[in-house]
Amino acid sequence: MLSPARLDHPMPLAAAAADYEVVRRAIGHIRGHWRDQPEIETIAEAAGVTPTELHHLFRRWAGLTPKAFLQALTLDGARKLLRDSASVLDATYEVGLSGPGRLHDLFVTHEAMSPGEWKSGGEGLVVHFGFHPSPFGSALVMATERGLAGLAFGDHGEEAATLNDMKRRWPKATYVENSARTAALAKRIFDPSQWQPQQPLRVVLIGTDWEVRVWDALLQIPMGRMATYSGIAEKVCKPNAARAVGTAVGKNPIAFVVPCHRVVGKSGDLTGYHWGITRKRAMLGWEAGQVAAAA
Repeated sequence: MLSPARLDHPMPLAAAAADYEVVRRAIGHIRGHWRDQPEIETIAEAAGVTPTELHHLFRRWAGLTPKAFLQALTLDGARKLLRDSASVLDATYEVGLSGPGRLHDLFVTHEAMSPGEWKSGGEGLVVHFGFHPSPFGSALVMATERGLAGLAFGDHGEEAATLNDMKRRWPKATYVENSARTAALAKRIFDPSQWQPQQPLRVVLIGTDWEVRVWDALLQIPMGRMATYSGIAEKVCKPNAARAVGTAVGKNPIAFVVPCHRVVGKSGDLTGYHWGITRKRAMLGWEAGQVAAAA
């Protein structure tokens, strides 16, 4: 369970989004210099804040010190997570399984839209959408009557491009801007105090049969763990289809909730991410903080 302090005093999403702008700059520097294990003073200068401010910001945003965050994102750290996660996809995925790694994942229930509905390009589907602050920048939340259907990200000024990117996935759907409706979903997704097993987040997966199989496998990767493309391929009984798995992972329409950011290369390298590799690193570091707080 999350510690009482984190449950009783969740960080407002607007504040988390403001912190992310500084975190993004810090991660950018860490990404380019992680082999040098830069000191906090150097990272802080690159992020445009003082070392003290950076320390407090990371503790507030992710629950980790900058040093711990840096360690979580090194290649050695990723390889250790992969070793620890070697058999995670073979584990039973059952409601009631406890442990920090299940913080977010147990609280999601999902169904797939029929192949016919997907092939129609979303014709007849009404998608409500809104932009909301999140720990990873501006989040586009998209929902149908059946549940959360889309989640995407953009930095400041990228909202129009983010929306157009998502609309191309279901070109014949009807889109209705309705931030009042999607605000509650955003809070459910990004506020750990809202992760309640008694009220799971409803998700609808809109894609081909193959894509849905891959996305379902992603949902079985616990928070704080990682999987490889080849590991996912074995899980969906196509051991030679790692490249096809990578394509399906890249088309995942529900970022973060369906955790495609937890998939890495066989070596542990944090490979590309549709919404930016910096954001992927931010998600993994943020999740490491949530797991540490719950341990």
